[in-house]
Amino acid sequence: MEMELGFGAGVQKIAVPDKNLMGVLTPNEVKRELVGEAEVRRALENPIGSPRLRDIVRPGEKIAVVTSDVTRPMPTYKVMPALLDELYAAGVRPEDVTLVFALGSHRAQTEEERRRLAGERAYAEIRCIDSDPDDFVHMGVTGRGTPVDIFTPVARADRRICLGNIEFHYFAGYSGGAKALMPGVSTRAAIQANHARMVEDTSRAGLIEGNGVRADIEEAGAVVGVDFIVNVVLDEHKEIIRAVAGDVTLAHRAGCAFLDTLYLKKLDRRADIVVVSQGGAPKDLNLYQTQKALDNAKHAVKKGGTVILVGSCREGYGERVFAQWLREAPDAHSLIERVERDFQLGGHKAAAIAMVLENAKVVLVSELDDDTVRGAFLTPARSAQEALDAALAEYGPEASVLVMPYGGSTLPVAKEE
Repeated sequence: MEMELGFGAGVQKIAVPDKNLMGVLTPNEVKRELVGEAEVRRALENPIGSPRLRDIVRPGEKIAVVTSDVTRPMPTYKVMPALLDELYAAGVRPEDVTLVFALGSHRAQTEEERRRLAGERAYAEIRCIDSDPDDFVHMGVTGRGTPVDIFTPVARADRRICLGNIEFHYFAGYSGGAKALMPGVSTRAAIQANHARMVEDTSRAGLIEGNGVRADIEEAGAVVGVDFIVNVVLDEHKEIIRAVAGDVTLAHRAGCAFLDTLYLKKLDRRADIVVVSQGGAPKDLNLYQTQKALDNAKHAVKKGGTVILVGSCREGYGERVFAQWLREAPDAHSLIERVERDFQLGGHKAAAIAMVLENAKVVLVSELDDDTVRGAFLTPARSAQEALDAALAEYGPEASVLVMPYGGSTLPVAKEE
């Protein structure tokens, strides 16, 4: 079978012998009724576990709407018109609403980026600002010892509304919900305290109950207080096909359940060889972002198998601490030992790659030079087909192959798990 995998602005072509192909993991078919802004309005009119937003807020209250920054695919500009209409219907004034882009530990955004994310209407009507990890209010400490240090305009607001897109997260289970606050508008120290739990066995994609990272996030959210959420689920073309609104926990769980029907892929068994793409630009701009596809693919490959990771990575490693940890590590396993004793944002993704390498070989098809690829403890290959041919030769004529064209979104779960 011949197929194409996203690779930067282009594709990588592969031909997999039919006898070896175990499957191609594409999103499941789901019933679609409303999409985009119309679906957001439907969700606002039918909140889950909560009154309508217009019945919660009051005129004169200061309202902080927290949303994602430029590193996330959240289409804030499609949500804000309906959200503003709902707020104005309650008598809220535009000058009392602030849209806060949750930077977490990411760089500040340009004015043009904020305008594009917010949409022309919101940018013209309300204040739109980036969060600042150095401007915070200490609001408490979680039972796990994580400081709840929240960006001042969010902490001081009378009402907090959290936006976000729901997708699988490799150690918090799912994105969305209270994650807009922790790590969204938290300090670097708070984020590191929370994310240090990524090495726990229960910190994995698709798991909420018993997940220590997610529990810590939601406890921090309870300390701060979330009055309402609007979360969306996007298809592979980044269109909103489901929106949920209302209670920070109940609405979020409903969104996670829908995500499972779309992107959770059940397998009878794991494969000898998994070929996975992040889906092309902009998701595979660097190795730091392309790692997301690798972390989903690890759930599909046999112990001792091979993951062929397809991603342009044309901008290199993509994050300073991530690159530093890779350069300083004598071997891959040392990265896991380091993150357990000295958790650092950026370094945590180097450790995540090392955790995959504990059980499988990883071949990277990218625009990086071979030495840079080997510096990340990965095996370089010039093309996906070259890598596949080499793996088939290694594992023999009966080798099983699984292909994941949308590796950053689809989450495989083997039957025995």
